[in-house]
Amino acid sequence: MPEQRRLIFQHIDESGYSNDIDCYLRNGGYEVLKKAVTQKPEDLREEVKKSGLRGRGGAGFPCGVKWGLVDRKSGKPIYLIVNADESEPGTFKDRYIMHQDPHQLIEGTMISCFANNVKQAYIYIRGEFPHGAKILEKAIQEARDKKFVGQNILGTDYSCEIFVHRGAGAYICGEETGLIESLEGKRANPRIKPPYFPAVLGLYQCPTIVNNVETLCHVKHIIDMGGDEYTKIGTPGNTGTRVFCVSGHVQKPGYYEFPAGTITMGQLLNEVCGGPLPGRKFKAVIPGGSSAKILKFGERFKGKLRSGEAYDWGVEDVPMDFDSLAMIGTMGGSGGVIVMDDSVNMVEALANINAFYSHESCGQCTPCREGSLWMKKISSRMVHGEARKEDGALLKSVADQIPGRTICAFGEACSWPTQSFLAKFGEEFTAYPEAKKSKPADSHVLV
Repeated sequence: MPEQRRLIFQHIDESGYSNDIDCYLRNGGYEVLKKAVTQKPEDLREEVKKSGLRGRGGAGFPCGVKWGLVDRKSGKPIYLIVNADESEPGTFKDRYIMHQDPHQLIEGTMISCFANNVKQAYIYIRGEFPHGAKILEKAIQEARDKKFVGQNILGTDYSCEIFVHRGAGAYICGEETGLIESLEGKRANPRIKPPYFPAVLGLYQCPTIVNNVETLCHVKHIIDMGGDEYTKIGTPGNTGTRVFCVSGHVQKPGYYEFPAGTITMGQLLNEVCGGPLPGRKFKAVIPGGSSAKILKFGERFKGKLRSGEAYDWGVEDVPMDFDSLAMIGTMGGSGGVIVMDDSVNMVEALANINAFYSHESCGQCTPCREGSLWMKKISSRMVHGEARKEDGALLKSVADQIPGRTICAFGEACSWPTQSFLAKFGEEFTAYPEAKKSKPADSHVLV
């Protein structure tokens, strides 16, 4: 089994390490920024592109490619927004970075700003992270006092400010155009793309880069070691390290950082996390936050890799990287691994997920607004004693009519759980009405 390699989480939970700037400087902090401001911005962008870094917020889009799409000829200012609206259920890595190592984020952000000629950046932090916002405000002021942020950074002609903006307490604010609308002081309704691609028409209708917290921390390490060296970590197409947030029914839940694609699901859950709880067996796992399609232990996946080599995997055999998980019909997403054992009733688990997505829909698009609500109503009715054998088919019918008919990807996010739960555990939904008669609703059902 591969060893953990803590790159981003190097100092998280480290004894004697604190989140103040003096501790950060003693451990080599801001040395990479000092190196970066002596280089050409285009050279820094090329290193990031060469590294193959993929966004760690969910979509896995190549960071260097995203930077390359920015309209640099418009004459308008370029903005950078740090997406710290960590709202995906099952995901908690960014919170630890901001709480315990905020200067790593600030340094990564400042390097990224310099590389893209950004003069103003915003950290859009989830509204439910008030303590994190205070930590970041303090850290930014410490960095400003040391000339790492603000006017004439490190004695150069380059100036850039960072501001912390507390979010509106909505999951939809994690979608980049919804986030931009919220940052502008409006309701967080995602924008239509095209024409509103952030790289061209983003914040204040100016070119804008939106990157996740963990992604920007990786930028610091890429510039430090070089893009080519960074590609040696992980696997082709999935470079660098990935932080996995493991929650649910394992003996040792927590956060673990491994070179991307080098550890399988089985190794992560059984060897790293200690396996299932005593007397239990693994039943299902969601590999990338609650919107990722669920996997059922015992099912097998067959196909061909890009190399042409055939694969025949059980859930335990699947490498934990973006491409492998996509090949078997789910996604790596934000790295939130949610584990369920054989004590879980899948109807009631889906009811909780549906309640969440119904509550978090912005309501702009009819298929999403009405579809998420009806999925919640049906699953809520089921767990409260009025289940019917045909409810599974009804849920699937509603879910199937949402994807591809909405402005943003929330439509897919709210429908994928229902589609995959029914595809993998349809027999439980059919049998639920009879099973329900002899068992009261689980006290943990939120609906």
